[in-house]
Amino acid sequence: MTNISRDSDIVEINDAPFFYYGDKVRARRTIKNDGTFPGMDIGDILCRKGEEGVVVSIGTFLQQFYIYGIEFIETGHRVGMKLKELEPVEEPEDIALEGVSA
Repeated sequence: MTNISRDSDIVEINDAPFFYYGDKVRARRTIKNDGTFPGMDIGDILCRKGEEGVVVSIGTFLQQFYIYGIEFIETGHRVGMKLKELEPVEEPEDIALEGVSA
């Protein structure tokens, strides 16, 4: 029997996805092409840390992780990313309404 090298012992797909279609997200790190992005060389930057995008697809990887397809607004690149590589973008109107009573 072979040992499988995994990033984590956590199996995300036992729970619902953290992000959903249309959610705005921000890259927590710069992502470079590992050879799976067509038309670009290995090592080319696909998105930079802090760049914002929108969730356009949700898949799985290794029956363990959700992979979120993110359409980045600035570059137009669609990049598959794990949860640990993303953070939610707060909506400006949500921030403005904090502490305001109706």
